[in-house]
Amino acid sequence: MPDDVNATRSDEMPSPAPIVEVRTRGYQQEMLEESLKQNIIIALDTGAGKTHIAVLRMKIEAESESRKVSWFLAPTVALAQQQRSVIKAHLPVPVGLISGANEPDQWKDRALWCRVLKTHRVVVSTHDVLLNALRHGYVHLGRDISLLVFDEAHHAADKHAYNLIMREFYAELPPRVPEEADGDVRPMILGLTASPIFGGNAEKAFRQLELNLDVTICAPLLFREELEGFVHRPQFKHVIYAEPEYCLVGSPPSSSLRSLKEVVASLNIEEDPWVIDRRATLKQLDPGPERNRIDQRLSRAIDKHDTFTHKGLRDFERSADEICSDLGEWAADWYIQQVCKQATGAGGIFPEFSFSWSESERNYLLKHLSRVEIAPVSDDDPEDVLQRSSDKVEKLVDVLLSEKAFFEGEGMDYRGLVFVTRRDTVLALTEILSRHPRTAHVFSVGSLLGESGNSRRRSFLDITRRLLRQPANSTLADFRIGDLNLVVATAVAEEGLDIQACCNVVRWDPPPNMVSWAQSRGRARQERSTFVVMLSDSLAFAPTVCEWEKLEKEMTRLYNTRKGLRELLCEDQSVDDDDGSLRFSVESTGAVLTGDSAIEHITHFCSILPYSGLGNYAPIFEIDPPDYPLGWHTHGGPRPPYTGRYGCTITLPRLVPPCFRTFSTPRVHRTKLSARRNVAFQAYCALFENELLNEHLLPLTNVLEPELESEVRLLLKDVEQREGTARVSSQMDPWRVPGNGEAHNLWWSTILEMDGLPPLRMLTQAALPSLRDDELPIIHTRECLPFKVRVKVGTPISADVDSDILGRAREFTRRLFWPIYGTRMKWDQTDFLHLFIPVDESPTVWNERRDALASDPSSSATGGQRLFAPYSWFERHYGHANDISIVSGTGFTGKSYQFIRWHNSPATIEEKADLEKRYVRRDDEDGAARLEITYPLIEARSFVKRNLLTPMPDESKGVDAKSQKPVLLLKDFTLVALISSHEAQYALRVPSIIRHLQMVSTASSMRDTLFAETALAGIPLDLLLTATTTPAAQERSHYQRLETLGDTVLKYAASIQLLSAHPLWHEGYLARRKDHAVSNANLAKMAIHRKLYKWIIRDSFVPRRWKPRLASDPVALLSEDARLTSPDVSGMTEKQKRRATVKRNLSTKVLADVVEALIGAAYLHGGFALGVECMKVFDLGLSWSALPECVEVMYSRVPEFDRYPSQIAVVESILGYTFRRKAIVVEALTHSSYQNDLATISYERMEFLGDAVLDMLVTDYLYHAPGKDYGPGKIHVIKTAVVNAHFLAMLCLRASTELPAVMPSWSQHDGVTVAEGVQRVHLYKCLLHSSVPVINEQHSTFARWERPGGCDDIEAALEEGRAFPWSALTSLQAPKFLSDMFESLLGAVYLDSLGNLTVTRDVLRRLGHWEILERIVERDMDVRHPVSRLYLWAGQKHEKVKCGTPKRDGKRVSCSVLWDDYEVAKVEDEWRGRVSREDVRFAVAEEAITLLEDPVSLLRIWLAKRTRSIEYCIEEAGGTLICRAIVDGTTITTAPSRDPTAPSEEEMKRAAAIEAFKKLEAPVHWLEFLSAQHRFEVQYQIYEEDGEKVCCVCVDGYEAAKFKCPVKGPGPIMTEEEMMAAAAKDAIEGIEQRIMADDAVDIWEDAELFHSSEEDWK
Repeated sequence: MPDDVNATRSDEMPSPAPIVEVRTRGYQQEMLEESLKQNIIIALDTGAGKTHIAVLRMKIEAESESRKVSWFLAPTVALAQQQRSVIKAHLPVPVGLISGANEPDQWKDRALWCRVLKTHRVVVSTHDVLLNALRHGYVHLGRDISLLVFDEAHHAADKHAYNLIMREFYAELPPRVPEEADGDVRPMILGLTASPIFGGNAEKAFRQLELNLDVTICAPLLFREELEGFVHRPQFKHVIYAEPEYCLVGSPPSSSLRSLKEVVASLNIEEDPWVIDRRATLKQLDPGPERNRIDQRLSRAIDKHDTFTHKGLRDFERSADEICSDLGEWAADWYIQQVCKQATGAGGIFPEFSFSWSESERNYLLKHLSRVEIAPVSDDDPEDVLQRSSDKVEKLVDVLLSEKAFFEGEGMDYRGLVFVTRRDTVLALTEILSRHPRTAHVFSVGSLLGESGNSRRRSFLDITRRLLRQPANSTLADFRIGDLNLVVATAVAEEGLDIQACCNVVRWDPPPNMVSWAQSRGRARQERSTFVVMLSDSLAFAPTVCEWEKLEKEMTRLYNTRKGLRELLCEDQSVDDDDGSLRFSVESTGAVLTGDSAIEHITHFCSILPYSGLGNYAPIFEIDPPDYPLGWHTHGGPRPPYTGRYGCTITLPRLVPPCFRTFSTPRVHRTKLSARRNVAFQAYCALFENELLNEHLLPLTNVLEPELESEVRLLLKDVEQREGTARVSSQMDPWRVPGNGEAHNLWWSTILEMDGLPPLRMLTQAALPSLRDDELPIIHTRECLPFKVRVKVGTPISADVDSDILGRAREFTRRLFWPIYGTRMKWDQTDFLHLFIPVDESPTVWNERRDALASDPSSSATGGQRLFAPYSWFERHYGHANDISIVSGTGFTGKSYQFIRWHNSPATIEEKADLEKRYVRRDDEDGAARLEITYPLIEARSFVKRNLLTPMPDESKGVDAKSQKPVLLLKDFTLVALISSHEAQYALRVPSIIRHLQMVSTASSMRDTLFAETALAGIPLDLLLTATTTPAAQERSHYQRLETLGDTVLKYAASIQLLSAHPLWHEGYLARRKDHAVSNANLAKMAIHRKLYKWIIRDSFVPRRWKPRLASDPVALLSEDARLTSPDVSGMTEKQKRRATVKRNLSTKVLADVVEALIGAAYLHGGFALGVECMKVFDLGLSWSALPECVEVMYSRVPEFDRYPSQIAVVESILGYTFRRKAIVVEALTHSSYQNDLATISYERMEFLGDAVLDMLVTDYLYHAPGKDYGPGKIHVIKTAVVNAHFLAMLCLRASTELPAVMPSWSQHDGVTVAEGVQRVHLYKCLLHSSVPVINEQHSTFARWERPGGCDDIEAALEEGRAFPWSALTSLQAPKFLSDMFESLLGAVYLDSLGNLTVTRDVLRRLGHWEILERIVERDMDVRHPVSRLYLWAGQKHEKVKCGTPKRDGKRVSCSVLWDDYEVAKVEDEWRGRVSREDVRFAVAEEAITLLEDPVSLLRIWLAKRTRSIEYCIEEAGGTLICRAIVDGTTITTAPSRDPTAPSEEEMKRAAAIEAFKKLEAPVHWLEFLSAQHRFEVQYQIYEEDGEKVCCVCVDGYEAAKFKCPVKGPGPIMTEEEMMAAAAKDAIEGIEQRIMADDAVDIWEDAELFHSSEEDWK
């Protein structure tokens, strides 16, 4: 729910706001009691407390037991916000505010509205919010609302939303009776107004208002005298000013205005670019509907002179003219100067207008504005304002000053409001009062203008918005606190807004009606306030004022009688009564369509159709008969008035299927508006009948947005969705058997066999699946080549029958693992989940040795110690035996080693040091001297516990690998493990074998459960295993590659299913529905429904922490059928509790990824047919059919046409493919602007298909690319390069064919001869359209393609370049329809070939696409985005590089790349719209990365950052050509020529730059360079201090930096070279700062400057 609704639920009540206690006055109580009896409008003056009565009335409703809410309506957002604050302050219940800021149009769920109603007792909103919610069935007036309050109720007339709510919904409900108040009945009505009247007939206005709102207008009768004591009507005054000499006739006094008039008078409508463009368009169009429409628009524009430029300039002239007449010459000059300044500033750019006019129109307007001769207005000449202002201004100044003096004399603060009719007059008058010498230092003046109802520009004069000093909210706030004491405002301040009560209101212009009179007067609320109306000395308006005063008295008399007048209303309601019967409702939701809402609805439907790149879509209404005869714009002539009835035809955009694209209504309607409403109503009903609207009468797009997080949360009881994670059961544990009883007495026997080792029996309580040869575990060891472990599943063993074998197995299992894993085991715990015992249990020599140790009286070993014999004991009994496998240090926690051999050679110095480190305590100073080294020593190596299922890294292979460096042990401090070498090898390998069997058992369980009785059961286990293994499991393979493939297969199949199932859906519906079906939330939801989480392998196997699992261990995994329960943690330590906690958080992305990976696995094994079978298992909300069937259905719907455009043959020649059904390619070529009568839709559906097909082909190729094994990231970046719009548009531009062209010629000598030639025709020209902008875009884009640096550079980069030409492609600025055309043709080929991907791939090869893709793969072309390449370079170098935001300066746009603060590159280009931003950003990133990847330019930039320079000197030395790199006169390095026979200077420079950069980049070398440059000496000292190793850098004998690191520690120990580099880096920072501070002085001579403190160097 949007935050602005301010829901306060019962489960999260905030601290209650203090409730304001206000004493209820008698007349308020009187009105309250009357409102409980009947529907009323309370008619009270402003300030009398009408809102308080409404609050009391809503309080009574809130205290009732009704489930319904009170709904308070206000005509404006500002008034709704104000009233909500008042209501919230007085009522102790939740009060919600719904306005445009909440985006209620996006609340497309009835449940969401129900939550709003359920969690609030009062809702405040604007009228349109409630009307729309009622029309779409989200709110039900009768069932949901008990009291409806209309603020400013006098608006309820004609087509105002107040009146439509009553007419469309209230009138349809049964009357309210007390005993059925909670039923579906009419709500009570309460209206509030200060002036219940429009027009001049009070009685008629009252009758109409009472009828519209079903109310009686009331005012207090019993407490009238009390009311008069609280309402302070202002004293009415009038001021007479002299009629100006210039009254819009004759020559104006302003020279600027005279010049403007001359410019406007010289305008010629035929020279307007809009007219010229439309005339050119008409010449190109064939007769038809589109030509007729443009003909009508052109005639209307010429007849009324209302092109944008001409109308804008005329409006400008009229506003300036009225300002000159009303305010005087100075105001007109100021206004004209400001408007021209705003228009011509910043290079004449109008960003807020650019969507609706062309560059030629802009230039045309600016050309004429530049002709206006402006008389400059001085900024510092107040007397000029005084001398050149009108008498009316002076009279206003007199009034304001006198009123201010009067009120301040009475001890009151002055607050004044001046009401003005025109917006531009408000601005000019504000400027005058701010500069006038008599008011400038007396008043703080602000402006208040009404907000435009539409953010888009409607006229040129909207540019004056920029002249407003501050926003309305700031002005109101400043006025309330007294920072402003005078506000000049339009009518926005008249009604309702809580402006600080004023003591003086002035009407600059007389009020236009009675309501405005009463409302503006009501702003003057303070006692003794005044209301001043300014009247000209002609007194033409004086009678109207008198009439209003009489009318006001009559109005008061009428509502004081308190008699309803509704029954007296007998006038005919002549409001388009032929529209009154237009009503359609949806029974299931209550949504309603009426004639009043039909046009708005059909316009909204068209506006959200998929964007074509050339403006938004709109319905076309054509009135019958048309306003102008065809061609009137050319020949002119009189037009006799039409007195008949009207008809209308509506045409929807071409994206809509032909069967309901056009609707008509005959000439039976009295007005044009009525005809439009009727035909719009007819069209919208047809859209609903054809299922293009939902049951709320909204386009389907609005309800197909996936509720990404809430969908899983709302639909599943056992899953909590929190920030992208689902709380689910852990994965299954295949080793545990659920339940009790006989299952726990059975142990399944499995034989493990490995070459060179005796077979080993494994006993488990869960049966293992039978494994095929390719499913067996493969073990990778350091000592030998990878080998398979043969797993033979045997028969079960009963614990009751074979209890002895289980006992022996437990004993053997403990003995097997204890020597290596004993530190993590407990000797007495033998309830292992996996038991092991040799198949051949015959005694061995090691049995004898263990028995000998156990029977030796001198041995006191217990528990696990009985498996280890002190070497002294072992040597006495068996000598220096060579069959030892495991040795250990003395003590229980001694580390185990693998025995290698006996070491008889004397230990080296390094070996002795290692022995001392191993056997002498740190604090034993004499320990090394006492250590006795006896021979032979034991040579051993550490056990490397690793996952043997993964291949060995190259650096770890072989016995000589670094990780296998042998160690020497003293035999007197060593224990010998009494197990055989075979047992030791099994102990190391069994954990990995168990891991493999666990994973295959999990995958097998899924195959036998989820895919049982489906074709999916035949998918190989290794594919399923890969598809269900997460990266977090750290196994050899995981699902990411399969997920990438499956994602594409899913989108491809879903696209085809939707196209087949929904022939009437446009591309927007299809795309949203597809996105919903394949969204992570939907996939995760379906995965949880199928309990897929049980089989997702996400636990990691960590061999160094492995130990044999016990039945008594806390549950780490769940068995397949186990219930999700918390483990018993009683008696556990905190550490044990943390370990025992089941991890249940699983991201929805992982769930979705595994579904897609399974689809990918199914596709790899069985193609699309098996992939679709997998999709059926998970459902995904779609009805799945075999893809060939779907394609056949789509193909069968293709119509046949009587004629086909001539372009078809050209397109077939270019594609190298002949279409069987020509209508398919016609649809693929049809742009939405095409107006000829071909019965086809535009290409968007075919483009939707082609996009999916192209993605499928490219992804499948990249997945199977030989020898590449691309990861998901690489597949994504390559695919992005070859399917992006820029690249596809380029292919469309270059695709062409040659057609024969025969041209005869005649000469006197040869007579008639025939020249045979060819003409090249390009694919992009074959687009079927009726749009001049499309033609212009085609021409300009192709011109950019053919220009130097266009096609040649792009082709060269794609042929031989190392990097993909992103910048060159984006510089084409190709329109979207070119790439759409490419994809739609691809979709057409696919459909016409009945889904043959091979044929489609051949067409891609013909167009050059596939060849480029193959070249990218073969050459490993860098296809990363240039900005990505730039940041990747910076990350690898650990540097700060930033590609800036493009900046626009007039008609230029630029972008820079900075390395730290140094500008590496800058690109500037002409501004050609928003695409220019992307263009320059691509270009500058590409230029920068090119520079940074080149060693020569990189070194130059690196040195320039340090204010240094480099030069190269190539010379001969010793008969060899060398290149010296010289930095500031110091030679850094030399590089010889690599090829003496043909030396290349560039190659030599590159070699020298590479070597120089290696040196200078290293801190030690850079410090050495600085020392040579600045003549100081650098020395390094390395020593130990306080247990730390220290490297000190000294400069001229003084310590410049010091770096410390521990001598010993858990991490790697730094080498001396690494310490020197770190110390030098610290020193350089301080040294360079000092060099920059005083480079001209030899600062090294001053020791104090250098050696100030260590902190300076840090």
